[in-house]
This record gives sequence, C-alpha cells and structure tokens, in this order.
Amino acid sequence: MSEAVFLHYTQAELDRAYDQRVWAANAAAVIESYATVSKAVQTRYAYTTEQYGPGEDEVLDVYPPARGAKPAAGGAGSGGAPIHVFVHGGAWQRLTKDDSAFPAPAFVENGAVYIALNFSVLPKVRLPDMADQCRRAIVWIVRNAWRFGGDPGRIHLSGHSSGGHLAGVLLTTDWKALGLEKSPLRSGLVASGMYDLGPVLLSARSSYVKLDKAEEDALSPMRHLDRVACPIVVAYGDGESPEFKRHARDFAAALKAKVRHPSQLVEGTAQNHFEIALTLGKADGLLGKIALQQMFGR
Repeated sequence: MSEAVFLHYTQAELDRAYDQRVWAANAAAVIESYATVSKAVQTRYAYTTEQYGPGEDEVLDVYPPARGAKPAAGGAGSGGAPIHVFVHGGAWQRLTKDDSAFPAPAFVENGAVYIALNFSVLPKVRLPDMADQCRRAIVWIVRNAWRFGGDPGRIHLSGHSSGGHLAGVLLTTDWKALGLEKSPLRSGLVASGMYDLGPVLLSARSSYVKLDKAEEDALSPMRHLDRVACPIVVAYGDGESPEFKRHARDFAAALKAKVRHPSQLVEGTAQNHFEIALTLGKADGLLGKIALQQMFGR
C-alpha cells in the first residue's frame, strides 16, 4: 500500500487531485472558448493597451464603459467609474490578456471599467516575479485611473484558477510597503484557486513551480489573513477536483474565522474548473452577478 504524502492522498492521488484536466473532459474546448469569445469582445468593444512596467509582458488592456451604458453610481472617490481587474489563470504557465477579454461585457455594459492584466508566466519568470508584476500593475492602476476615467477609490478584483491564487496574493499584500497609504482593493472574488502552496508543492506541479520555504510562505494567501482589507467571495465549481474544493472551503472558513470583513463561499452548480470562469462575462452568470453585486450593491 502506498504511503500518504498529504492528508489521505498517496503521491499518485495527490498529483491527480491537482490536475484539473482529469476532472474536466471538455477542458481544451473551454480554454479555447476563452480565446474565441475574447477575440469577439476585442472586436466589438473599444480598449487601450497600457504599459505598467518596463517588461514586454507588463501590459494591461483597459475597457472603458460602453457607449450608452448607464453611469455607475455609488461610492466615494474621484467621480470616475468603478474598476474591475481580472487576473487570468493558466496554471501559471499559459494564457495572456488576449484570452481575458471575455468578462468585459458584464462590466462595461454596466458603467464600469474592465481591466485584463497581463504578466509573464513560467518558465520565463518565477512565481515571485509574477506576483510582483501583478502588484505593480495594481499600483499603476491606482496612480493612472484618472487617465481612463476610472475611480482609484473603487477598484475591485477577481481571479480564476492560478489567477485566483494571484488575486489571493494581491488581497493579502502589504500595500504600504509598495508606497500606497492602504489597500486599494474594495472587494475580491477568487474562483477555483489555491490559497496555501504547501500541498501544491508536494504534487507534480513542483516539477515547474520552484519555491523555497520563505517564498512558499510569502505566496500563500492563507498565511497572511491579517492583511485582508475588504470583503471576499470564494467560489468554486461542483465539478472541481477534491483538492480545489478543499482549498476553497478552507480559505473561506479561515476568512470567516479570522477576518473582520464579510466573506462568502459559493459553489457553482454543474460547473467544472474551466466552465465557471465564463460566468464572469455575463451579468446574470454566477460570477458576473457576484462581481456586480460587490461593485454596485445590486
């Protein structure tokens, strides 16, 4: 009998629990739809590509509120539109901002700015570098929101899969160390992410994610809940692997127990790991409805 390496999992079982394609037969088709729908969105809606850092990958796409959209109301700040920032997934290895336009309609049609982050991926850079790029992108958005009609006081964040992990890192970042007075994030929506890298690094993912113990600790959102400064919704699909379900449930439970801001756990019905992301692009979709509620309270 094989020895357990984490909880009740043998090595083979743990590797399987961190391979979402095993649990979603349509994974390739759904991932392809991210690109297909995003291309259609880029054709239909106006957007600009902005450089937030010196690297070639350090860019983001800004989608302003759609022409004719009802002006967004509520909240204090510059008087600009609220901003929703999305961090894409891809196992930290793939996808770009060009695969991340698909959520834009839900936001721009409701008077918000939508921003698709881009950043370098493994193995071009290491995971700590990716997190640093995402942090610098948020700082750039705060300092440049006026340029595209956004309100730096109303920045909302979401992320999916490995992007859910990176969004978790952003939600547990020490922003004062980066020159900001306080966290710029008004809400967070993390979907299908990993929030403690310990068991992740015991799985086959350790073949491409290389971290020392200090880096593992620094990049595990679960271990820095004292830095959370806004409400967070943790979402996952009922078709996820058992480990991704556990990550969501444990993170949500820890937020509820240790953080003064409201938190919520949401399970998507008949949604696998890849399908749930597409619901962010629809105002009446599971994630889209949550994100708009976070932004507008409706």
